[in-house]
Amino acid sequence: PDVIVHLPEGKEIIIDSTVSLVASEPYVRTEDELEKGQAVKDHMSSINAHLKGLSEKKYDELLGDKSLDFVLMFIPLESAFMLAIEKDNEIFRKAFDKNIMIVCPSTLLVTLRTIENIWRYEYQNKNALEIADQAGKLYEKFVGFVEDLEKIGVQIDNTRKIYDAAHNKLTSGKGNLINRTQNLIKLGVKSRKQLSAKIAQEAEKDNLLIEETKADE
Repeated sequence: PDVIVHLPEGKEIIIDSTVSLVASEPYVRTEDELEKGQAVKDHMSSINAHLKGLSEKKYDELLGDKSLDFVLMFIPLESAFMLAIEKDNEIFRKAFDKNIMIVCPSTLLVTLRTIENIWRYEYQNKNALEIADQAGKLYEKFVGFVEDLEKIGVQIDNTRKIYDAAHNKLTSGKGNLINRTQNLIKLGVKSRKQLSAKIAQEAEKDNLLIEETKADE
């Protein structure tokens, strides 16, 4: 083939530009009606023969795993194209039945621009699908992050409860650990370190509250 135009989804369009225009030249040059009539017959015969030849080439077998949409039979002269459709108004239907479209310079340009737009829409669709896919993955990551954050919150609550329980053992109750260790200091145990005044006062305050409560009872 002269030209292969790629389409989305593995489809192809072939452009064939080997149609003979020899018979159309006498039609333009001569003024003789008989010669003109013969030139028209020869021109139409040439085009029909080329249509038949294109349909027999089996380009679809040449393309392998690609699929053939159409063969564009390109007539490079607008005048030869117009002469053909003027003399045979069934020429397009006959070509279409053979999966062939007859085009001239102007209609070929429109066809190629249409194909360009098809590719543009294809790229846009692919981008839209990619955006949707990325958005789905992002949402899944976000859900996972929220779940992990909830787990961290539960762990923080549990840690706080354990901390409060441990802290209570230090400062709450008459026999709390702070008071017990402070009593050891009072009994003469030597230490180079001292508890912070704040926590010692907290333990002593809790101890006084317990004694006052017992006294009231």
